[in-house]
Amino acid sequence: MARRRVRGASRPRQRLVDALQDARCYPHEVGEIRVVETHISWVFLTGDLAYKIKKPVKLPFLDFSTLSRRRHFCEEELRLNRRLASALYLDVVPIGGSAGAPQIGRKPALEYAVRMRQFADAARLDRRLAADAVRVTALHTFAARLARFHLELTAIVVPSTASAAGAARANLAQLEPLTHGPDLDALHALTKWTERESAALESVFAARATGGAHRDCHGDLHLENLLLHNGEIVAFDALEFDRRLREIDTMSETSFLVMDLIAHGRSDLGYTFLNHYLEVTGDYGAIDVLRFYLVYRALVRAKVCAIKAAQHAHADRHHPFGPYLETAQALSAKPRRPLLLITHGLSGSGKTHVTTELVARLPALRLRSDLERKRLYGLSTDARTHSGVGEGLYAAAPSRRTYAELGRNADRALRHGFDVIVDATFLRATERAAFRQIAAANAARFAILDCTASQSELRRRIVARAAAARDASEANLEVLAQQLRDRQPFDYSDRTAAIRIDTQRGVRYAALLAALASR
Repeated sequence: MARRRVRGASRPRQRLVDALQDARCYPHEVGEIRVVETHISWVFLTGDLAYKIKKPVKLPFLDFSTLSRRRHFCEEELRLNRRLASALYLDVVPIGGSAGAPQIGRKPALEYAVRMRQFADAARLDRRLAADAVRVTALHTFAARLARFHLELTAIVVPSTASAAGAARANLAQLEPLTHGPDLDALHALTKWTERESAALESVFAARATGGAHRDCHGDLHLENLLLHNGEIVAFDALEFDRRLREIDTMSETSFLVMDLIAHGRSDLGYTFLNHYLEVTGDYGAIDVLRFYLVYRALVRAKVCAIKAAQHAHADRHHPFGPYLETAQALSAKPRRPLLLITHGLSGSGKTHVTTELVARLPALRLRSDLERKRLYGLSTDARTHSGVGEGLYAAAPSRRTYAELGRNADRALRHGFDVIVDATFLRATERAAFRQIAAANAARFAILDCTASQSELRRRIVARAAAARDASEANLEVLAQQLRDRQPFDYSDRTAAIRIDTQRGVRYAALLAALASR
């Protein structure tokens, strides 16, 4: 077997790397051994298993210079990654013997390795995305898993409320020497934008830092660190070498994947993932920092691409930042007038089904009354309250509180330039008027999506939904009867804003999007 020479290895280290390409070093059957090298590690691919060895390097952001430190960070890598990828990360194993004749699993150790299950290169999510093989169901499942992971982590009090702004400034300073020509002008504009946003968000960053938004996260959640494994999206390669890069606002972490999907031309999937994550966490206050983190994460990836371009002669010198610098520019540009779209319709009229499609197609942030009503009263979104008609959570006061919360979050999203969908019945004229005023206060476009279906179809859908018991709505036939009695007709302003769709006949989304674009 021809042994692959690798860069950056001292003579004893090169002997070890060479020797580990011999199948006799492993206590199991191996296929063709391949070596993958990064600037801080070597990974030996043996067929079913992979062994990751840390380079004995000391850099400004990490120190792997001693065997004890390498063992420590191998153990940290195992611990951190087993939180989200327990099926992949197996254990830490010693490598004994000698540099010229090493043996995996033998002591005393001259080196340590993280042992993992090997996966196909094509399983990486950026490659699955290029093959159009990333499904919405897998993104939903991962969004819910990431949300629960973040919620279960212990809140961290960060040492400085300026950590988010400081990280963004440091990243820009590291990116500038790698940038030339017109790209440098773009970077300077992004630097000015970052400074303005940092100043405007100072109190928000401080509130989130002290309010529990910072957790010990994965730290590097982009497409290349995700893979499809047995039909599910799995996050691997968490940052083990610097906890400060992991102890971040959970929205900074979530924005990383959202941004990467946007950068790869899949805003539809980015917003689908983001909305499902927010529906689970309820952290709609994070909308205040969402655009900042999207831009910051785009510039982080731009820096990584530029570093790789500088290191590899075959890299594309004309596009050293990949799609990321342009993505940062687009995300930081002054947004067009945002859209506030509210729904109108009886229970079972298809509001949630239609708005699920619109979340991806517009794309937009969505707020659902069925979820927020329960969250406001400390209940899980799938809880069954068994409230009577007009009673309990569905009495007048809780309903007013629910619409007020929806209004606050819609206003927050519009202020930051995001299109917003509010999924609720909006059967009362005062509710519709209040949201029309929110749109006007933000110079936003306003539309009412009037969802209709026959009464027999409404009853059929409500009965089927109750039997399935998978939806947050608790509406039953008694609720529908009350809605039919109490709904208030559209006034002139409502009729002007309304777009009526018969969900029983199917929705022509291209025509609907064209109608919304003209508002």
